[in-house]
Amino acid sequence: MPFCQVDGAEIFYEDSGGNGVPILFSHGLLWSGEMFAAQVAALRQTHRCITYDHRGQGRSPDSRTPFDMEQLAADALTLIRTLSLPPCHFVGLSMGGFVGMRLAARHPELLRSLTLIETAADREPRMNIPKYRMLAFLARLFGYRMLVPPIMKIMFAPSFLHDPNRQEQRRQMEHHLAKLRDAATRAALESVISRQPIEHELSRIRIPTLVLHGTDDAAIVPHRAQQMAAAILGSKLVMIPRAGHTSTVEEPAAINAALCAFVQSLSDSQPA
Repeated sequence: MPFCQVDGAEIFYEDSGGNGVPILFSHGLLWSGEMFAAQVAALRQTHRCITYDHRGQGRSPDSRTPFDMEQLAADALTLIRTLSLPPCHFVGLSMGGFVGMRLAARHPELLRSLTLIETAADREPRMNIPKYRMLAFLARLFGYRMLVPPIMKIMFAPSFLHDPNRQEQRRQMEHHLAKLRDAATRAALESVISRQPIEHELSRIRIPTLVLHGTDDAAIVPHRAQQMAAAILGSKLVMIPRAGHTSTVEEPAAINAALCAFVQSLSDSQPA
C-alpha cells in the first residue's frame, strides 16, 4: 500500500494514475478517502485522481506526535509536492475543506481550483464543543459501536437514513464508524473543534472556487457555508437538495454533476 512520509506520520493515499490534470480529494472527520469513491469513478477517465487519509484516520497509522489543523494542512502540502501534483484541483469535504482553504489562501500557486463541500471558515460553534467532547469521552469508555446511531444522525440527512433502498450503504457506514480507533479519533476530533477560524484569509483566495453544500446539513448548517462563499471572490455556491453532512455519499449524482461541470469548465478555459 502506498504511504507518504510527512512530519511525524505516514499518510495513506490511492492514486488512479494517468496523464490527466490531478485532483486531490481530502475527506471529512471520522471517514477516509473512500467517501469519494463515486467522484473518483466519475472523473478518473479524464483526470488523475488521488485520495488520501488524514493522519490517524482511515488506513493511515496513528500520529506519533500531537497535531492540529495547521499540521493537517502541512501534511497535504507535503503530499502535493511529493507526488508532483502542482497545480492540481483540490476537493475538500468538512475537515478537508478546512485544509483546502488554508492551502488556497497561502499557496495558490499549487492549486488550479478549490472545491469546498460541507465546510465553513469560522471557528467551531461553542454549543457544539461540549457535545462532541462528550461523544469522545463516551467512546473512550465504551467504544464507538454504541455511539453509531447518534453519529449517523449528525453525518446524514433524514432522507438517507430512512430510505429503504439504501440499507446496505447505511450498514457499510455504520460498520466503518464502529471500528474507529479511539485515541486517533480523539486527536482528529480535537484538531477540528479547536481549529482557528480562517475567515480573515478568505479574501486571499483568488483561484476558481466551487462551494457545494447540503440543504439538510446539521453539522455545518447552510448559512455558515453561504457566508464563506460570499467572502471568496467569484466563488460559485450550489446547494444540494436532501443532502446532509456526507453529501458525496448521500447524493453522489448531484455532487458529480456539479464537480464534473466545474473542472471541465476550467479545462475548456485553458489555453491550447
